[in-house]
Amino acid sequence: MRWMGLALLPVLLCAAPVRAQDQEGERTAALLADLLRIDTSNPPGDTRPIADHLKRLFDAAAIPNEIIVAPNGKAAHFIARLKGDGSKRPILLAAHTDVVPADRTRWTVDPFGGVIRDGHLYGRGALDNKGAVAAFARAMLRIKADGVPLARDIIFLAEADEEQGSYNTNWLAAHHWDKIDAEFSLNEGGSIRAVDGRVTEIAVSYADKLTVNLKLRAEGPAGHSSRPLGQGISANDQLVAALNRLASYREPIALTPAIRDYLTALAGLHPRALREPVERLLSATTAAAREDAAAAVIAAGDTVSGWGMEGLLRNTTVLTMLQSGLKPNIIPGVAEATLNARLMPGTDLDAFLTRLRKAIGNDRVSLTVLEGEERARLIRERSTIAPSSLDSDLYRLIATTAKTHWQSAVIMPTLLVASTDATPWRQRGVPVYGISPFPVSGADAARVHGDDERVSLDAIGQGAAYIHDLVQKAAQKAGPTKGSRP
Repeated sequence: MRWMGLALLPVLLCAAPVRAQDQEGERTAALLADLLRIDTSNPPGDTRPIADHLKRLFDAAAIPNEIIVAPNGKAAHFIARLKGDGSKRPILLAAHTDVVPADRTRWTVDPFGGVIRDGHLYGRGALDNKGAVAAFARAMLRIKADGVPLARDIIFLAEADEEQGSYNTNWLAAHHWDKIDAEFSLNEGGSIRAVDGRVTEIAVSYADKLTVNLKLRAEGPAGHSSRPLGQGISANDQLVAALNRLASYREPIALTPAIRDYLTALAGLHPRALREPVERLLSATTAAAREDAAAAVIAAGDTVSGWGMEGLLRNTTVLTMLQSGLKPNIIPGVAEATLNARLMPGTDLDAFLTRLRKAIGNDRVSLTVLEGEERARLIRERSTIAPSSLDSDLYRLIATTAKTHWQSAVIMPTLLVASTDATPWRQRGVPVYGISPFPVSGADAARVHGDDERVSLDAIGQGAAYIHDLVQKAAQKAGPTKGSRP
């Protein structure tokens, strides 16, 4: 059926006959629109209003729930638990409710208006990550309404402070682990790629790259700008030279078995662009041959799979901030730059820093972890976290369920080149799989953290059916149950 807009939802829901899938899509879209209208930008990261909204919904459904507010008084985690018979351990559905800020002057609609236009629902967080909040919440509410007998508890966690906050799931796990412990978890990180409305590939993430911010600091003589210093003496000159050397430096290619499988599957989907360079990369026996083939894979891959191809193949370092100078006529004595590094799982942080310092080649320029030794210690600990196993009941269920909804799609496990709040579970040995609830085009996927973030109403309908099907199959008792797909 054609989506008519949320204003007509009451009329549509009263009309007959209406398929259950259409109704669920409408309800999920309506919930998502409500969530998008609550500004949870981080900073400041106040998620209490959205936690209160979810609490009202779950209270009405008689599902036990609670809100845990962090010591800053703003970061509110919402937790609900739908009880099973305890014969199996719980499944956790986790999604964050805070969002990155939106520049209203660059949007064509109000980023916090929940606006529907041309068959799309617009709003900051539509894809990252309130869409998953809505899909997970509706799946749980529907399972409760249908009275599905469950073999395991379903835990729904609407998280706070994922977008670079201090009271995220690491804090929650440290203080309330018993409330979110599970056999396995679904979280963000994957993708469902649609081309011309047809789903072609479904990526499920099994690990995240590690994030570490670095500080470059150079010092030199300060003075009047009318008296230039010799080349390479000033702090600015030293910093610029160091940045130029880092810009031309590349970390070695690292191909894990899972990345090899992903590249092979991607080349099968895009043979004209990728088959030849991927074959060269996977068969390369020297570092030079790998670099040459990797450059071709990155160039071709970014055109067919979106951003992030280089991040799948190696550690990356990107300049993000520069700080230097007080006035135009003063040569500053200190110049600093901030770099954001994304490290492959298992990377030795100290060895990585040593390679960067060697590439800079100037002992007068210091390179340190921005957040200090405590952050460095955490990175060293997290580098040893094992990726979630691809040989698990939940991973297989994700794949088989997805195929029942999108038969022609190729299911691919992938490394997430960004990072999520799944670390506390993987750190404790709980498998976490990153999935996306909605099929989106490459162009719409690029709107995440950008302008006019949106998701189509048709995609919401498809995703709502998929997530409900997946969660119910993962939690229900054996045998047919009310509300299950045939």
